[in-house]
Amino acid sequence: MAVSILAREVSDLCLGKPPLRLLPATSTVAESITELKRSGESYVSVWSCESAGGDYICVGKICMVDVICYLCKEENIVRPLAALRSPLSEILPKVSGIVRHLEANTSLLEAIDYILDGTQNLIVPVQNNSRKRVLRKPSSFCWLTQEDVVRFLLNCIGVFSPVQTFTIESLNMIDGDIMTVHYDSPASSILSLISQSHIEQSSIAVIDQENRLIGEISPLTLACCNEATAAAVMTLSAGDLMAYIDCGNPSEELIQLVKSELQTRELAGMLELLEEFSISSSSSSCSSDEELGSARYSGSNRSSIARRSEAIICYPWSSLMAVMIQALTHRVNCVWVVEEDFSLVGNVTLAGMLKVFRSIAASRLKQ
Repeated sequence: MAVSILAREVSDLCLGKPPLRLLPATSTVAESITELKRSGESYVSVWSCESAGGDYICVGKICMVDVICYLCKEENIVRPLAALRSPLSEILPKVSGIVRHLEANTSLLEAIDYILDGTQNLIVPVQNNSRKRVLRKPSSFCWLTQEDVVRFLLNCIGVFSPVQTFTIESLNMIDGDIMTVHYDSPASSILSLISQSHIEQSSIAVIDQENRLIGEISPLTLACCNEATAAAVMTLSAGDLMAYIDCGNPSEELIQLVKSELQTRELAGMLELLEEFSISSSSSSCSSDEELGSARYSGSNRSSIARRSEAIICYPWSSLMAVMIQALTHRVNCVWVVEEDFSLVGNVTLAGMLKVFRSIAASRLKQ
């Protein structure tokens, strides 16, 4: 039964998935920000059409993490507002295979193999009953994520019995090679880790001097922020940044701290970015709901998809099923593994879960 589940077509997972929106590859960074805010989504897909009237191809995806990391580059710190006029190609992740087109009849097993090879989003055509060839535009596709696949497998967990009751330690799922930062360390010192965790779909653990877990800096949380968060990354400690991005509603005290640090370091461009966003945000709050649609912002963030920076934890003796439920309930890509005193052991990722199911299928095929 486990093998037959993984033989299912990926189109079975696409029911109810919304069609993708078009963000042209010729857009600017500023236009991509506008689309992110308009869509109300954490990520938007980027499309290219090589010939007039031809098929579109998804060439990548972008989110606010890409924007924030771009604005924090040394060459953009002084003039971040000018950097926003740069072409979108400047912030598109350079790692190949992050998005991948699949046919609707591709097996779930093959899709999992692509995910384990580094693909984050699987682009799947929406089924059409017509026999005529349909021009492939973004609205003709939806995409699947690691979360979608893990959720599907959880709904079929019974066929993998009794593996779901095994502990994550016994299944060798705990990854000890994790990214950490001390609470008092400058957030700017982990820019490379933020980019790495974004690509690897993991998070950065914020720890104290005794290696106890305090919280996390997650790309999923940063993706729900705004471009002005770049100013906070350049000025705050890791612990303060964690508080700043928590639910997207930084306290006035933290905002003033950021402004003060920007003035002290003579980062006038970043200060201008922060103030420019405050003005535009204030102006937007006066607009009607009809003008802003469902993607209306609250404060500095999209309130509908804001995430907390509180770390989701489990223990080495937690069961696979329990950890899957935790990850899906809180919509996180990784769950931190700690001892009873909160000392950090490692984490369990969605990709790690998929690896277990892939291994089960392989072993049963040999039987």
